[in-house]
Amino acid sequence: MEIKHTALAGTLESSDVQITLSEGKGISIDLDSQVEKQFGKQIKKVVTDLLAKYEISDVKVHVVDKGALDCTIKARLIAAIQRATDTQNEQNWGVLE
Repeated sequence: MEIKHTALAGTLESSDVQITLSEGKGISIDLDSQVEKQFGKQIKKVVTDLLAKYEISDVKVHVVDKGALDCTIKARLIAAIQRATDTQNEQNWGVLE
């Protein structure tokens, strides 16, 4: 799947995450989190695994984490992917497995 334009999902509220996707070469993840030392690898794994399920290989991902759980990260990333690929009305339930 191809990123068509920049898209954002989430907020900067406590226990949330804001994810911005834009066109890129390869997968580039920029993580801004106060808990990056403890959970940075897990956050990046959640992002890369979901991108793989959507077959997205060229994207810049900017993640601003405010203590979000994995399920919140997935939900925000799915919303950002759907916005960036113009597939808001095409649900892909297989990525939730």
